[in-house]
Amino acid sequence: MMSSPHPSDGRLKIERIETFLVDLPTIRPHKLSVATMEGQTLMIVRLYASDGVVGVGEAATIAGLAYGPESPEGMKLAIDTYVAPVLMGCDPRRVQATMRAISAVVKGNHFAKCAVETALLDAQGKRFGLSVSELCGGRVRDALPVAWTLASGDTKRDIDEAEAMLARRRHRVFKLKIGRQSVEADVAHVAEIKKALGDRASIRVDVNMAWNETDAVRGLSGLRDAGCDMVEQPVAQIAALARLTARGILPIMADEVLQGPASAFDLAQRHAADIFAVKLLQSGGLMAAGQVGAIADAAGIGLYGGTMLEGAVSTVASAHVFASFPHLDWGTELFGPLLITEEILEEPLRYADFELAIPTGPGLGVALDEDRLNHFRRDGARRLSVVAGSAAAKGA
Repeated sequence: MMSSPHPSDGRLKIERIETFLVDLPTIRPHKLSVATMEGQTLMIVRLYASDGVVGVGEAATIAGLAYGPESPEGMKLAIDTYVAPVLMGCDPRRVQATMRAISAVVKGNHFAKCAVETALLDAQGKRFGLSVSELCGGRVRDALPVAWTLASGDTKRDIDEAEAMLARRRHRVFKLKIGRQSVEADVAHVAEIKKALGDRASIRVDVNMAWNETDAVRGLSGLRDAGCDMVEQPVAQIAALARLTARGILPIMADEVLQGPASAFDLAQRHAADIFAVKLLQSGGLMAAGQVGAIADAAGIGLYGGTMLEGAVSTVASAHVFASFPHLDWGTELFGPLLITEEILEEPLRYADFELAIPTGPGLGVALDEDRLNHFRRDGARRLSVVAGSAAAKGA
């Protein structure tokens, strides 16, 4: 019988939950087969405990609802309306019991739940002087290789961008977003970039489910001949994904169909992928992402640390989890903060020598820059100044 996550001694509880949206510009449009992302909106949650510890979590998605079933606005509403009443009074030290209590009354909503669990674990780490990676089983690495996504849609611009990244020693693995053009045009785009970069870089592609199975067979063969190393989610259906994996043309990575431990088990059982792109938000939290990794390891499936193009907080949470994976042969793509033009941390994350250094401080090991955060909050100073300016102009 599960005991209650509520404190019995009345000494430690969650007293206040704060959620807000932060709208940030990006360095360029990010073009996927399903949408073009012009900026990024972060949903930030802060949990205030009665012992004075504050835990921070974050969630983001790609182009609002274009990519998946949750949006930043929806996540905020779900937490404010349905999750907060469960959290109020819970013992913040009992993370899994609290998340189980939330799941009993809130179905789905993986992204919102992940943000809450991140905040709980951040607070727990601060409370006991441990990093989140230690709470997730213990880190086995202190830095993670990071891929960069080339998604301008322009071949020359993508080549120039990749060359700049190589020169700065920031990335040497590049993932190309394709699927908006014909198969032949996409393959030609990839081939030209691979030819320009040669053996100096690994080239992978993400189709974001844009192909049917027939196009995928043709596309995979062309991509193999072009020197591509791996293809992410070429088709939407699991059965078709399994048939493509069985052909062995190129390693196939599952992404959109990978929605937590249950789906990971199903994919492994059906031999539907060679690699899993593990994403904390899609998995439903840090603990669930760890379970996805364990299933992959048991099934002999490769692991890749994925991203939802999150901001710094969620990126750091992902880094802590991926640092605890015994095997991470395909690296990560935790470049989300680099796509955003504005810094919201007091101390920026350190990307150098093709890797991301994982913070070592308690909890997530990062602190928010409150002035910058307040400026970009949807309900913050920038919006208020725009509204005031508009009102003054109307008055004039």
